[in-house]
Amino acid sequence: MALLFLTLLSTCTTPAFGKTARALVYTATTGFRHDSIPTAIQALEARGSVVNVDFENTEDKGIFTEQGLERYDVVIFLSTTGEVLDDTGKTAFQNYLNNGGNFVGIHSASGTLNTTAFYGKELGKEYSEISYLVLSEPKLVVYEGAYFDYHPEIQNATIEVLDASHPSTENLPTDWPVRDEMYNFKSDPRSVGAIVILTVNESSYTDDGTRRFNQGEPHPIAWYQEHGAGVVSGGTAGRSFYTSLGHLNETWEDELFMNHILGGIQWTLQANTTRAFNSSALVGNGGASSSGASPSSTSSTSGTASASSSAAVRFAETSSMAFAAILGAVICLVAL
Repeated sequence: MALLFLTLLSTCTTPAFGKTARALVYTATTGFRHDSIPTAIQALEARGSVVNVDFENTEDKGIFTEQGLERYDVVIFLSTTGEVLDDTGKTAFQNYLNNGGNFVGIHSASGTLNTTAFYGKELGKEYSEISYLVLSEPKLVVYEGAYFDYHPEIQNATIEVLDASHPSTENLPTDWPVRDEMYNFKSDPRSVGAIVILTVNESSYTDDGTRRFNQGEPHPIAWYQEHGAGVVSGGTAGRSFYTSLGHLNETWEDELFMNHILGGIQWTLQANTTRAFNSSALVGNGGASSSGASPSSTSSTSGTASASSSAAVRFAETSSMAFAAILGAVICLVAL
């Protein structure tokens, strides 16, 4: 009882934090596969307890169902490539975003689902190009999203911080030397309201490629959206964060880079649109830490008994939280 009293009394002066957030780290590939993926997963999982996030990795597209995604506060596409979701998965992912789910894209996530409109909007805006697959009938093909176009060879470059107030950049030097791929994109993410927070000094590296698209100035490297543009009208938009860095194993062993990644993830989670921070939200971790539960074990169907049980648990949690809040408020008044 004394411990309960002290815990409740501490709420008078300490801001309340949410439950442990649950993040789905999706690393499926149908195109190029980065050998840094295992290193990246290990780096995230090793820091999960520090940032109060359970990172759960899968390459099983079967997790992309209404019930499968409902458990997560953020979905992270980590170095994914190609068509990694079927139509059922795309629909479930769209609904997840519509219900307040958050999104983080890392590195080649911008080379993923290249003709899926809502996914592209989570990254940027539409772009168009002429297709000459049938030479006698050139066709204007419209895509949506700040998708990856090309990159020069891996080399040293200087990343420049445009906004040092963002959690993903606040611990970075103003001029940050890195060795990575400098992506070029097929559109300017600022066109849908994205805020670019990292650019690259283009005189610090060599790019002999041909740029066919307008990606805007300065050169976008990392950006965020306060309200993800992939949400349908009337939906509840969570946050979206993307960084193009992360190609090499050594990158994921660098603490400055990890500060960048974890800062972006934490900022995204603070959208207050998921259960880890908002008990009335429609998606996210509504209970205790999953303690390493495997996302691939999540069932894609839900029976009446299971739904009733979940509802009962949520009711009990809500009632307990309400009682604790009322009791805490009374103690605060007495203390004053």
